[in-house]
Amino acid sequence: MIKITNFLLFLLAFLKNPKRVGNIFPSSAFLARKIVHSVYWNDVRAIAELGAGTGAITRIMEANLPSSAAVLLFERDRRMRKALQREYPHFRFASNASSLIKKMNQEQILQLDCIICGLPFFNFSKTMREHILAQMIQALRPGGRLVLYQYSLHMKQTLAGELIMENIHFVPYNFPPAFVYTCRKKDNDT
Repeated sequence: MIKITNFLLFLLAFLKNPKRVGNIFPSSAFLARKIVHSVYWNDVRAIAELGAGTGAITRIMEANLPSSAAVLLFERDRRMRKALQREYPHFRFASNASSLIKKMNQEQILQLDCIICGLPFFNFSKTMREHILAQMIQALRPGGRLVLYQYSLHMKQTLAGELIMENIHFVPYNFPPAFVYTCRKKDNDT
């Protein structure tokens, strides 16, 4: 029943605003596991998930989190955000990923160790893409990780110019198939 409800929530959000949601299906279990396995959980004290959707990644992420970790979940769609708030009342929520730094300041989080991002950057204006990417880079501590999933390689050059590109994994068992970019913020002396 939960999977059908999640699918319907996602479909309704997509039909309402396809450019913000980017897909009619939530992330597959294969994609969620690949993303979660790309995080060094022992190093996580503060993490953000941008575009949490129905929680396909959040569910697996929660099982790996250190108990003291601060979690920020960003989801633009009100229905999906409300469903996540009911399921994860111990996490902190916001609607707009372009206000990442503002939300961190409100929550007194100085830096993030990791950001998981599934925002549909392909659908965003260049200005919006650049703004959100700048927020993510500013939010990460030196050596912090960005795990980003997209349905094409359109972000490869942009990310490689700003971060250290560790790898890109292709996940065919998702609809549509996805690419998982794993990047690291440059150290201050690099």
